[in-house]
Amino acid sequence: MKESTEIINSTIRYVKAELTGAEGGHDWFHTYRVWKMACRISEKEDCNQLVVELAALLHDIADSKFNDGDEEAGPRNAAFFLSELNVAGEVAEHVVKIIRHISFKGGNHQQEFRSTELDIVQDADRLDAIGAIGIARTFNYGGYKNREMYNPEIKPNLNMTKEEYKNSTAPTINHFYEKLLLLKDRMNTRTGSAIAEQRHQYMERFLNEFYDEWEGRL
Repeated sequence: MKESTEIINSTIRYVKAELTGAEGGHDWFHTYRVWKMACRISEKEDCNQLVVELAALLHDIADSKFNDGDEEAGPRNAAFFLSELNVAGEVAEHVVKIIRHISFKGGNHQQEFRSTELDIVQDADRLDAIGAIGIARTFNYGGYKNREMYNPEIKPNLNMTKEEYKNSTAPTINHFYEKLLLLKDRMNTRTGSAIAEQRHQYMERFLNEFYDEWEGRL
């Protein structure tokens, strides 16, 4: 197997190329932030660092939202790339499992696979969905899908099935209640939980400001 640094550098080049022109909330810079945060969280955890970094870098290589809902597109692309790079089988298999199980599925979906490395990368990915950047990403994606920002007549659906979550066309503000505000209590690591608490509070302040401005109170 190649030296870890060479593997990581090759993976960075591959991901940058693959995500050229991607939607702004799921582009290379999202991947970069998740990678850096995963490295930060891993400092406090007993884990396989190579698995963490590869999974963070490859976690959105073919997001199902942009591949006709194909949830195996990402794992499949990652597996092929890691094979081409001659990454050790047990490392590659673990990375692919993380990519397959990392996403927030909505509804009452039960995660079927767990590992410390998944916990780390999942926390890093979820942290990028909340706070200031999470807000920016949410509205960017809403604009990309031509959704309303807010419609008081359309209430958040807190009991969606996995399929309803995937196919939702609700206003962007609803997404805060259907996903973003739920993430604070779904973090896996102490580091992730501490950071999530700060970012969660920022989102609550934003929503209060948003509603006050909407109603002309400010």
